[in-house]
Amino acid sequence: MTLEFTYSEVGATLDGATLDGTGLDGAGLADTSLPSGYSHLRYRVRIGHGDAAFLAAADALGTFRMHRRLPVGVTASAPHAEVGAEVTVTLAGVVRAPCRIVWVVDEPDRYGWAYGTLTGHPECGEEAFLLTRDPDGGVRLDVTAFSRPGGRVTRALGGLIPIGQRLYARRCGQVLRGIARSAR
Repeated sequence: MTLEFTYSEVGATLDGATLDGTGLDGAGLADTSLPSGYSHLRYRVRIGHGDAAFLAAADALGTFRMHRRLPVGVTASAPHAEVGAEVTVTLAGVVRAPCRIVWVVDEPDRYGWAYGTLTGHPECGEEAFLLTRDPDGGVRLDVTAFSRPGGRVTRALGGLIPIGQRLYARRCGQVLRGIARSAR
């Protein structure tokens, strides 16, 4: 049985992700448009410098190693991020969050992907992870997401979900910073 997306704006984080570093607001995040009717998350962190840092972080992101070090449970239908691969994240061994990868960017100075929520996920929306190697060699991670509650439990938790998502994004940056640092 193929699970269905739980939202209609599939792929919208590609437009909302910080792809070229322009249009930055005071928080250092892209001033771009994500779908209305959702909570938005834009988080940016520098994780390292140089080719080795970029390549190590891209490998960890592309093989789901970053997610496994968060730590969350991750099962994926493919060993590397690819469009159409199904990824299920399990939190605390209890909450299952089925997703499908909706886009992948694999370029010399950018690597990342996004997944969207499927039937059974406690939220509705999309989350993107994009690494960029800047002209000065700096490597940064942008996490961009839009989401809204997908069920009674997440509606009841209300304002706690965005806080949890921001902590999750921050932890992604910490994990990739450690991986990039060890690549020197």
